[in-house]
Amino acid sequence: MADLTVFSGTAHPGLAAEISAALGVPLQPSRVQRFANDCLQVQLQANCRERDVFLVQPLNPPVQEHLVELLLMINAARGASASRITVVIPHYAYARSDKKDAPRISIGGRLVADLLTAAGADRVLTVALHSPQVHGFFSVPVDHLHALGELAGHFRRHDLSNAVVVSPDLGYAKEASAFARRLGAGVAMGAKQRYENDRVEISTVIGEVRGKDVIVIDDEIAKGSTVLELLGHLRRQGARSIRVACTHGLFCGGALERLGAQDDVLEIVCTNTIPVDGAEHHPKLVVLSIAPALAEAMRRIHAGESVSELFHD
Repeated sequence: MADLTVFSGTAHPGLAAEISAALGVPLQPSRVQRFANDCLQVQLQANCRERDVFLVQPLNPPVQEHLVELLLMINAARGASASRITVVIPHYAYARSDKKDAPRISIGGRLVADLLTAAGADRVLTVALHSPQVHGFFSVPVDHLHALGELAGHFRRHDLSNAVVVSPDLGYAKEASAFARRLGAGVAMGAKQRYENDRVEISTVIGEVRGKDVIVIDDEIAKGSTVLELLGHLRRQGARSIRVACTHGLFCGGALERLGAQDDVLEIVCTNTIPVDGAEHHPKLVVLSIAPALAEAMRRIHAGESVSELFHD
């Protein structure tokens, strides 16, 4: 591991430190400066020459700030003669912008992928892309992990004899089904329609939830409107208990407080792909670490070993 070098941006240094500790390598220092004209400058403060460099930077808010910082980090590593540059983006925020669904609209997922490659990234390591097709936007290799194993390990501590996994929409049905298989539970899903102004409507829940211990799972929770809409249907259909889980806990605009205020929501579980504000103070929130999985993937990339084996349950 001597020539494996890890740097962190300012988006989530705590996660980068956990990854470095799991790898048994030091987290190398970097410096971000802001000039009087508001331009950023990044300096990687350790030797990169002929090193296998990993840059850890999720795209959590402020997304544009962290994205430009990551591009500058890549540029600095390339200028310092790194042998390979792998960008570790636990949360790729622009994965939501994956298609032209309105006239004259940008496709940010593809554009940002091109920017990362143009800056000099040789490889991408990410977790739970919102849209799987974003994987194909990159012209460099992408290792796309998921957090179903970490989430399943947590829920296996509960009695799952009466459990059913519920996806909020059909788009996440495949992942919800895989998660249900890991738990030996049933599966159900919501029929969701999204309208302009981010209004969400779920017409029904497909599957049996009456008298069941429900685990609602999604890739990310931002404003929480989808989950809150789904909770109303679960109540009306007689769910016995409800737990909520996701990979990326953005919890924007008071979403965590709104979900936590629901009396029948026993638990809210997410991973630390992005930092969760006030996580230590919310009684219903459990944050699981994705650092061991990312560290093992990075070790395998560095050693030229299979990353796909990490998906075996």
